Amino acid sequence: MPVSTTQLRADIYRLLDAVLETGEALEVERKGQILRIVPASPRALGQLFPPDPDLVVGDPADLAELDLSGTWSEVDPARQQP
Repeated sequence: MPVSTTQLRADIYRLLDAVLETGEALEVERKGQILRIVPASPRALGQLFPPDPDLVVGDPADLAELDLSGTWSEVDPARQQP
């Protein structure tokens, strides 16, 4: 929902900070036209999501050499449900 120029003038710093924090455009209505205030550079993908303590950080090539043979088990076809 666009804000009016009066709202922009009253809260310009708060509104601009919100654009920087969220990366979402701010729409301002002026003389029946919509203007958009957007960050000059998009936020990095890593900044869009909260930190995940279970996230594995490392070299993806290491996953190719990961040995899961001790945790792997074949599914018994007799126990599979249709």
